[in-house]
Amino acid sequence: MSGPRCPQCAQPCVSPRLLPCLHSLCEPCLRRLGPPEGPPGAARPVLCPVCDAELSLPAGGVGQLPPDCLAGSRGRAAAGCDLCADGAAAGRCLTCGLRLCRFCCRAHRRQKKTASHAVTELENTKDCSQAGKPLLCPSHPTEELQLFCEQCDQPVCRDCVLGRHRQHPCDFAANVIHRHGDALRELLQSSQQHLDTLEDVLSQVEEMGGAVRSRAEAVAAEICLFARGYVKAIEEHRDRLLKQLEDLKVQKENLLHLQKAQLQQLLLDMRTGVEFTEHLLMSGSDVEILVSKGVVSSRLTQLNSVAYSTHPSADDRIHFSPHERAGQCCGYEVFGAILNKVVDPARCTLHGEDLHSARQNQLSGFTLLCRDTAGERLGRGGEAVRVTITHKDKRDCAVKPTVCDNGDGTYCISYSPEEPGLYAVCVCVKGQHVQGSPFTLMVKPKFREHQGVFHCCTFCSSGGQKAARCACGGTMPGGYQGCGHGHKGHPGCHHWSCCGQVKESSECLCGPPSDASQRSLLRTVAL
Repeated sequence: MSGPRCPQCAQPCVSPRLLPCLHSLCEPCLRRLGPPEGPPGAARPVLCPVCDAELSLPAGGVGQLPPDCLAGSRGRAAAGCDLCADGAAAGRCLTCGLRLCRFCCRAHRRQKKTASHAVTELENTKDCSQAGKPLLCPSHPTEELQLFCEQCDQPVCRDCVLGRHRQHPCDFAANVIHRHGDALRELLQSSQQHLDTLEDVLSQVEEMGGAVRSRAEAVAAEICLFARGYVKAIEEHRDRLLKQLEDLKVQKENLLHLQKAQLQQLLLDMRTGVEFTEHLLMSGSDVEILVSKGVVSSRLTQLNSVAYSTHPSADDRIHFSPHERAGQCCGYEVFGAILNKVVDPARCTLHGEDLHSARQNQLSGFTLLCRDTAGERLGRGGEAVRVTITHKDKRDCAVKPTVCDNGDGTYCISYSPEEPGLYAVCVCVKGQHVQGSPFTLMVKPKFREHQGVFHCCTFCSSGGQKAARCACGGTMPGGYQGCGHGHKGHPGCHHWSCCGQVKESSECLCGPPSDASQRSLLRTVAL
């Protein structure tokens, strides 16, 4: 067996390196990949030839990419014997590093030169990986990577610990593999959950594509049935309707196809990451897992953060109305139209006297008129309308409005604010602001109704006592005011209450005023 091959050049892999998308390429192909080397210290963008993902090579070049330690083990399941090349490898010499079939294992133990060598059997793929040649330090080629630097997050050898990692916390790989392996398993479990969701959404998209096509065929049948009653004019009108329907179907299918392609690519990337990580955790040695841990964690984290919609991007709402007026065709008035008007939030308008002002604890409201992209009024309801009314100074103070769908393209929004002040009002249709939204609403304080006898009448009834008080317990602001009867020291006025309300129709308890007093009252009011 020739071993794994590079997906770029189809040749046996030479020093395979692991890309951030978890695909492996040989080092010569990586050096030829993408644009020429840029300035020193600058990252170089490239495209993965397997999944077309846009990647950035490290600033240090291809040599800084982690080696794909399991590239050989993925094609090693049927590896042959290194001595006879006739049988499948069943064991490995830990001293000379040769793969041996069962016959050569026995011969290896019998020969004098190799009788002292330690030969182990390959029971599974993980044993095969652990029994392979040790991973050597790139900085110290004669030393094996047996330790792990927590600060630098990379495997190191003994010489590295004595050198530039002297002050760093280091431990043997076997002691830290459980903690780092558990972190990878948690990421793997999260990615596996996305696999089922992606497959389910993809299935829904495919089913919706069939529903759109089925619905389009059904509408086409309706259109054909309706058009049989006419001759040339109706046939031409029918063809025009079918063309509109085809365009609509293509538009919806294009949206679904685009979503399908994006979901398929995400599913493929997610499956690649999951399969690679599963194989790494199942077949990789402790050091091999730690070598690939960084890039695997980064890739799985990136894939898990990709946002995708769990619903099809288009629906099958395509309807044909045979009674809709469609204008003239070949001199004949024709009927029948495809109803697919889409509301345009930017063209929807707000109307009403209580749009910008309201009174505390009083029911107020305004009307929303929905229009389509052509500015025409929609004759139907059912749109997703959301209204929020929030106090500008009191963040925890909000008014809960009521939205009533009239079924004719208009919506009545009613509300009753409990606190006075400035409010911010947002009106959204399908998640987008309508024309004029957001806007400011001024809520004025409520009127306080006067209870009892007005102050001026109380003063008259008391015989002119300055200490007289209103029946509600208050006194007149700004001094005493008479009732228009011309009492000494008190100018004429109409009936003011201590709460600031005018009661022009109230009758004074001391009787109606004289004509002279009325004229004095009018002069006072005019001034």
